[in-house]
Amino acid sequence: MTRAEPPIGDGGVTVGSFTYVHTQDRWVWSDAVAAMHGYAPGAVEPTTDLVLAHKHPDDRATVTELIDRVRAEGAVFSSRHRIVDVQGRTRVVVVIGERMVDDGGVAVGTRGFYVDITDSFDADVQRSVTRHVTAIEKTRSTIQQAVGMIRMAYGVSSERAFDVLKWRSQERNVKLRSIAERLVADVSATPLSADARARLDHFLLSADRDDGG
Repeated sequence: MTRAEPPIGDGGVTVGSFTYVHTQDRWVWSDAVAAMHGYAPGAVEPTTDLVLAHKHPDDRATVTELIDRVRAEGAVFSSRHRIVDVQGRTRVVVVIGERMVDDGGVAVGTRGFYVDITDSFDADVQRSVTRHVTAIEKTRSTIQQAVGMIRMAYGVSSERAFDVLKWRSQERNVKLRSIAERLVADVSATPLSADARARLDHFLLSADRDDGG
């Protein structure tokens, strides 16, 4: 059974409530929570088996343990996990619950709410991926620039120039990216001339330079 409760939306996040009566093993979902699972209001009467069936297979064992603990201890809890709705779409939810007690203070169940964070979670993942791709592209560009400098200075192929850069990285036990960044910063301070060539020589051969990590 579900009860009427309008979903609360903010930037794609939807919030809905639930209650669980331990003694009757009975769940009540608000319309918003039912919708998160892909059901129309009043279309389904949730059970523990149904609740668990909607958990993502990789998260089901963890949520099962959580429900068992809540049954035994009536503990306050919070959990972020994935559910799979009736259409097969995976959603990321945060579930927060507290003890529900009778007039005598005895724990009889749990009540709380679901927060659907799928949209914000996906956006965070996309931002993270974008940051990583940008960092990779920046690193690649810097390394290519360093390789180009070595090529022009010594008249070698790109492959040999990269080998020189890699050798320097291994000799000093410094990340290739860091070596490339420092080389570019050192040499680009002056035009590619005899002086710049000398700077490049010094950079690649200096044994006492502090390269950091």
